[in-house]
Amino acid sequence: MHIQQLHLSNYRNYQQLSVNFDDKINVFIGENAQGKTNLMEAIYVLGFSKSHRTTKDKELIHWDQNYAKIEGSVLKRKQQFPMEIQITNKGKKAKLNHLEQKRLSDYIGALNIVMFAPEDLNLVKGSPQIRRRFIDMEIGQIKPIYIYHLGQYVKILKQRNHLLKQLQKRKNDDRTMLRVLTDQLIDHAVIILEKRFLFMKRLHGWAKDIHKSISRGLEDLHLQYAPTIDVTENEKKDQLLTILQDSFKTIENKEVERGTTLIGPHRDDLLFFVNEKNVQTYGSQGQQRTTALSLKLAEIELIYQEINDYPILLLDDVLSELDDFRQSHLLDTIEGKVQTFVSTTSVDGIHHKTLEKAEIFRINNGKILDKK
Repeated sequence: MHIQQLHLSNYRNYQQLSVNFDDKINVFIGENAQGKTNLMEAIYVLGFSKSHRTTKDKELIHWDQNYAKIEGSVLKRKQQFPMEIQITNKGKKAKLNHLEQKRLSDYIGALNIVMFAPEDLNLVKGSPQIRRRFIDMEIGQIKPIYIYHLGQYVKILKQRNHLLKQLQKRKNDDRTMLRVLTDQLIDHAVIILEKRFLFMKRLHGWAKDIHKSISRGLEDLHLQYAPTIDVTENEKKDQLLTILQDSFKTIENKEVERGTTLIGPHRDDLLFFVNEKNVQTYGSQGQQRTTALSLKLAEIELIYQEINDYPILLLDDVLSELDDFRQSHLLDTIEGKVQTFVSTTSVDGIHHKTLEKAEIFRINNGKILDKK
């Protein structure tokens, strides 16, 4: 899979840009605030229909314009097709093969992307919300129906929390609607948990071997999904349903007292253990970075396993954050099989044969000055 061409209109600091890409490795070089990350973000938005940097779509529109457009020509399993995202102050439209897609689950997954940026180093030591987003984004692009269930879960969760606040303040004493919403929430929670357990099992299979290789055989990585209810990956769907129902009944009074939903996939976490020690708590910075890198490389292999095609890899200003050995391991892994986009202020000090073959784009003030 690779992006053959990208066209931007009024996107961030790019008024107009048309560029053709090498199918192996493309490097964007420029000083800070010139548009390197904006270009990487545009590729990400083309795949996911939303930014990894902001939740406000209007920030993606050039300051003096009323719309932004990203168009890409994608080659996937020998089939070429166009993709398009158009953003206005009133909303956005996503088109696949020139046809507007009403549901995100019909659009996401057409272009598979793995991004590795400096903030992803916080995947291990950051908040549970960062890890949940990581899980959700990756499952969503290989199993788009997951996006539907996650969206419904979030929608019902908001309604349920609003009702719990009313019950807490005694503005409403009837719990009938609360139980209706609880049943609806559980229906989607069961599917989300099933998909997350399966994803984590497969990701763990790849990540542990990659981590052992990066650590030169000295470390064993173990991933553990940590739900807020007492369930494991061994429970079947009907068992998950029963456990969730019993758990919500048990804590109903406590939830009313607190005015919020206390259990469910929105509060779950992901734990990392290296040589049986929790990396988040006891791991060195090097171990945390190796764990994050292992997860990203495992994502690439997992997506290939699922769709029989490698995803596109975005390395946004991250190579400088890795030492020489981790840099080499990353570049060795992707060489020749993954279309990769790298943004950096300079390639000086990064010595690897992969970069010697790269297409180099020099960027200044929202323009590509030249390419090599």
